[in-house]
Amino acid sequence: MVELTTYNMKPKTLRRLGLVSLLLIAVAVSCAKKPAAPLPQPAPPPPVASASSPVAPPTATTSTQPIDDSVPVPVRGDDAINSRSIEDLNRNSPLKPAFFGLDSAELDDAGRSNVAANAEILKRYPSWVVTFEGHCDERGTAEYNLALGERRAVAVRTYLVGLGIAPDRLRSVSYGKEFPFDPGHTDAAWAQNRRAHFVITSK
Repeated sequence: MVELTTYNMKPKTLRRLGLVSLLLIAVAVSCAKKPAAPLPQPAPPPPVASASSPVAPPTATTSTQPIDDSVPVPVRGDDAINSRSIEDLNRNSPLKPAFFGLDSAELDDAGRSNVAANAEILKRYPSWVVTFEGHCDERGTAEYNLALGERRAVAVRTYLVGLGIAPDRLRSVSYGKEFPFDPGHTDAAWAQNRRAHFVITSK
């Protein structure tokens, strides 16, 4: 049996052994410097919502479309009035009558208030044309009441023009005592018949 020592090895063999030793040392050092890769951890399960835990509100989304402020928003009440037929408007009219005293063609405070309210409605609907009818109670002659009814209609027309309503939108007619609103023969009935009644004739 031959004992193997460095003394009886050839120089080339020694160099090979030295290179192999250096490589083994380098591999060992590099493996010692690298930490072991951690094992992947499983993802935690999503939280379960309970009745007591608050639920976050959904996030509001903002619209990217610009708002057009130039388009007017129609008023629902005005549309409802203007969409009605003339017959329906006159059946349930937004225009109030003006009442007069006995043998009078002068507007009192209540009459002026009603005519002023009607003027505001006419300004809101500038295409409307209105006829106001002069009416009287049953007392007096037909001729007298026709003339009195005409004066009542003219008084209302003059007041409306003074409030800024164009004269070409206003018509007047007198019916005297021919078409009473209340056929009774009492003071209350006669008071209802002394009036200037507003009728929408076109819109």
